[in-house]
Amino acid sequence: MTRGPSGASSGTSSSAILTIPNALSFARILLIPLYSWLIVHRGTEAAGLLLLGFVSSTDWVDGYVARRTGSVSELGKILDPTADRLVIAAGLVALVVRGAFPLWAALVILVRDGLVLLAGVAVLALRRVRLDVRWIGKVATLELMVGVPLVAWGNLGLLLAPASLAIGWGCFCVGIVEYYVAAALYVGDLRRALAPRPR
Repeated sequence: MTRGPSGASSGTSSSAILTIPNALSFARILLIPLYSWLIVHRGTEAAGLLLLGFVSSTDWVDGYVARRTGSVSELGKILDPTADRLVIAAGLVALVVRGAFPLWAALVILVRDGLVLLAGVAVLALRRVRLDVRWIGKVATLELMVGVPLVAWGNLGLLLAPASLAIGWGCFCVGIVEYYVAAALYVGDLRRALAPRPR
């Protein structure tokens, strides 16, 4: 068993690359151009949002399969959250371009993701330590992955738009608070990871 900077047990992992969970993460990444094009292209926005929602909803699948089948890998621990970030970032860019989601709200998410990514890369490069993903961060990501498409759905005037907007903004507000709480916790993990090691 190994322990990350947060002190949480990260479990046993392998150096395997060709695993089912990793394939699922790669599949999610490969679907990014398709739903992005569908969202930006007029007349196919609904299909694009449904596909984005589907890809987002599979966020937990690769991690669940990895734990259930004992195929947790070092690549998967990096690939899974990376796929999450790419799915969110690409979806936000497409929605902003299409005019279905406000730029300020997209930036609130993207700036946080950029800072956490830079911190994680810095720790990995300086100390060869990977920051463990926290549960509050996973929950916040799920809420944003639900909220953002619902807000866009409502802004595009699709079926049940008022209800979609209400639920979507509710998920967004709760999710973004938790997102930044998780970021604050990652800052603590970063400080512990970079602290001088006892001799």
